[in-house]
Formats: sequence, structure tokens, C-alpha cells
Amino acid sequence: MAFTRATGKHRRPSRMHRTTARAAGVAALATTGVVGTLAAPALAAESEVEQSGLTPVVTIGDSIADEIDAQAVAQKQAALDAAAQEAARERAAEAAKEAREAKERAAREAERKRLNTFVAPITASYVSTAYQAGSSLWSSGSHTGIDFHASSGTTVHAVGVGTVVEAGWGGAYGNQVVIKMHDGTYTQYGHLSSIGVSVGQSVEPGQQIGLSGATGNVTGPHLHFEARTSSEYGSDMDPVSYLRSHGVNV
Repeated sequence: MAFTRATGKHRRPSRMHRTTARAAGVAALATTGVVGTLAAPALAAESEVEQSGLTPVVTIGDSIADEIDAQAVAQKQAALDAAAQEAARERAAEAAKEAREAKERAAREAERKRLNTFVAPITASYVSTAYQAGSSLWSSGSHTGIDFHASSGTTVHAVGVGTVVEAGWGGAYGNQVVIKMHDGTYTQYGHLSSIGVSVGQSVEPGQQIGLSGATGNVTGPHLHFEARTSSEYGSDMDPVSYLRSHGVNV
């Protein structure tokens, strides 16, 4: 005679049924890799496998569950720490970028200021002979530049940023320096007693390029200053207007 297991509300739940809820939770954690990190001996010591004939069910003790919870908390904290470190790196990179951009802006502004800085060729002097003044002293019949009052040996300055294209004897101009300015115009400094620069040399605003004197076709020491559209004689323009357009009070 075959016997069958009774069913109904009076049947005592099997051990498999009692542990199903906890096993389901462990299975969920296993999919995240948490249980996989547990030491095998600990799991074996506090685990029990029960065969139901259908599905093996794992039961674990409270200490193992606590360890799993601790590992989950640790992993969450590690993720938060990694995110915080990444955010800090991004903030540092942004700050470094802003600092570089500020430095570049400052450098551009300094260069703009340097290129647009002009000074008088003689400090604390005045124009003793005006532009286009008429006289038989000049072969063209009129003055192609302006004369600055200066005794021999007075420092002569480059009026702005440029490159020396002539430095030496200039006939009626005596010892002269011609500078090609950064904007493509030219300035000439004549009748020098000595020259302090050479062809190809770059000069800055206010840099000494020589000393005033009375060389060439002159009646006395002074500085002859011209502004030109090219390095050639006859391309002169009003030196006073030229200097004033660059902020020099003449």
C-alpha cells in the first residue's frame, strides 16, 4: 500500500520553505558579486544545503548576513569616494584651465600695451624747427622732419617697438639710425654724435639708440627726427602728428 504526504493547513512547513526568503536574498546579492567575495571556509561552516528533490536551497547564519551587509556598505562608500575624487579632479582641471586662460589674456594685454607704447625721442625737450619749415639749408627747400633741441651727448631714444634697418653715415643727415616700426612705418634719427645700435637689432620704446650731436649738414647740435611711410627719402609725413597719434605730447 502506498502512502502519500498529507496536505492542508495543518501541515508543518518544511525547512526548505522556512529558508526560502533568506535564500532568495542571498541569490540577489550573489548576482552583484557580494557573496562571491566571502571566504569559502566561512560560507561552508555556516551554510547548509538541503535537497528538496527539485532545487537546492542555501541557508546562512546571521554572522554571514552581517558580513554581506558590511561589504555592501563598503562597496557603496567606495563608489561614493571614487565619485568625489573624480569631481575633485574635474574641479582642479577646470581651475588650471582658467589660470592658463587668465595668464594668456595677461600676456596678450602686455604685448598689446608694449606695441602701442610710444615715447618722445628726446626727454624733456621741445621742437626747435618745425616740419616743412622753408630754408636754403635743405636741398628740398623745406624741412622733411622736426628738430628737437638737444646739446651734444644727449640720450636719443627709440620712440617705439621696431627693428633697426639703417645705422651709420647718412650724408647730410650725418650719423643716423632708421627704424622700421612694428606697424610698418619708419622713424629716422639724424646728426648723432654716436650710434648705439646695429642693423637687424630689435628695439623697445625708450631704448637708447645713440647720442645727439652735430654731424652732417647742421649749424649746431640737435636731433633731427623724421616719420616716413618707407625707408626712402621723400616719403616723410608730419612727425608731430605721427607722435601725437601714438599718445606722445609734443
